[in-house]
Amino acid sequence: MPGKKVPMRTCIACRTEKPKKEMLRVVRNAAGEIRLDFTGKLPGRGAYVCGSAACIGKLKKYRLLNKAFSADVPPEVYDAVEEEFFGAK
Repeated sequence: MPGKKVPMRTCIACRTEKPKKEMLRVVRNAAGEIRLDFTGKLPGRGAYVCGSAACIGKLKKYRLLNKAFSADVPPEVYDAVEEEFFGAK
C-alpha cells in the first residue's frame, strides 16, 4: 500500500518545489489583509516562500509579494517574513 501523498508548493523567489510543511505561507484574504499563515489553512490567496536566506533577500528586493497578490504589500509584511526566518532584528 503506497504512503500518503505529500503536498508540494513552489517558492515564489527561487521557483523550486518543496513540501508544503517546509515553507511559509503568506495569505491575502478577501478583505485585502495580508498576513503570515502558520497553519497553512487560512482562506484566501496564498504565496509560499522557502527558508533560504537568498530567497528571503530576493523576496524583499524584488517585492515579489506585490507581484503574487497583484496588490501593494506594506513593508511591514516583508519585515515580518524576514523576522520569522532570521529572528528579531
